[in-house]
Amino acid sequence: MLFRAHADGRFELDGRMVRCAVGKAGAIAADEKREGDNQSPIGVWAMREVWYRPDVYPEGPKTALPIRATRPDDGWCDAPGDPNYNRPVSLPYPASAERMWRDDHVYDLVVILGYNDDPPVAGMGSAIFMHLARDGYPGTEGCVALARADLEGILAAARPGDAVEIMAD
Repeated sequence: MLFRAHADGRFELDGRMVRCAVGKAGAIAADEKREGDNQSPIGVWAMREVWYRPDVYPEGPKTALPIRATRPDDGWCDAPGDPNYNRPVSLPYPASAERMWRDDHVYDLVVILGYNDDPPVAGMGSAIFMHLARDGYPGTEGCVALARADLEGILAAARPGDAVEIMAD
């Protein structure tokens, strides 16, 4: 199944449109994406794995996708010059890395998208996820963000091999 996120804040889910947030600066062609540009990469990205907070989802989310319980020391390297760029790391980490166990709860449920990961190219963007939206759906740093119920619905329907398409319109 292909799930579609539109740069104008619409997400196609089960034949209906729901709200989503994409990059603060919109969406950009994947080959033009750069680290820190606040843009979501246009293209089709495999849904690799679901990370979840076990204190929020004690039994894990309902999904056929591979799952992993997030740990308090989990991070994601966003330092282009580091050999672990766009890879999970343990915190503290000597290079810049995003904390995956967050107090704002947007990463209580995260789908790791297969953008710039096979292999990662330094500076082309990292940590492109589908995660929970903040109140009011403000733009992300390049991810796709949805309401909790919508993301849970996507995960319940998703199967291995499914993908998210980020579209310019």
